[in-house]
Amino acid sequence: MKIAILYICTGKYAMFWDGFFQSMENYFLPKITKHYFVFTDQNIKIKPINKRVHLIEQKHLGWPFDTLLRFHMFYEIKDQLTKFDYVFFLNANMKCVAVIDETILPKKEDLIAVVHPGFHNQSRENFTYEENPKSLAYVERNRGKYYFMGGFNGGRSRAYIKLIEALAYRIEKDLKKGIIAVWHDESHLNRYLLHRLVKKLSPAYGYPEGLALPFEKKILILNKNKLGGHDFLRSNFLAK
Repeated sequence: MKIAILYICTGKYAMFWDGFFQSMENYFLPKITKHYFVFTDQNIKIKPINKRVHLIEQKHLGWPFDTLLRFHMFYEIKDQLTKFDYVFFLNANMKCVAVIDETILPKKEDLIAVVHPGFHNQSRENFTYEENPKSLAYVERNRGKYYFMGGFNGGRSRAYIKLIEALAYRIEKDLKKGIIAVWHDESHLNRYLLHRLVKKLSPAYGYPEGLALPFEKKILILNKNKLGGHDFLRSNFLAK
């Protein structure tokens, strides 16, 4: 079995790579071969640790396009992803803090997604789905039982490649109409997963650092405010 990990760290987000990589090697499916596809403009700062780390040149697009167009990036390597059994995407500021074994893998389902930690105990009326009916991310008010975070998702390679293709297409169609969904790629992800069989992971797999939630921490979302905040991290810089 082989696993592909998709990871984007352009600009200052490159600072997260070393900690992310070591935590994934130590805790995430430790008995299974993992390959990392790292989209970055910081080739000097991020050097391949071994042959399982594949650097992909990706320029810094600026906010919100670094996140909105992530599925466009993945689309460019979709042929390589067919060689793997499972594909997962994780945000740059994620860090594994406990062993995650093969029980995380979807068996009856094709895809996995993490219930958003801010909405795990909320009713449908509080979910922040896209409300613009002109957007392809639009979700009708009478639909939807879960709201998923955009920072960790994946599944069987064939199913996840279909997700990549669909979301890249839908986001591009929206952009041509001058539309950007309220939560960018996350809005489109939630719309796509609405009627599909998904293995739902608890917020233990997307646990915000510093919060007290009723879940055992598995994957931590590092607090960006400790590293200068969103504005600092989203600004670009050139490695020297």
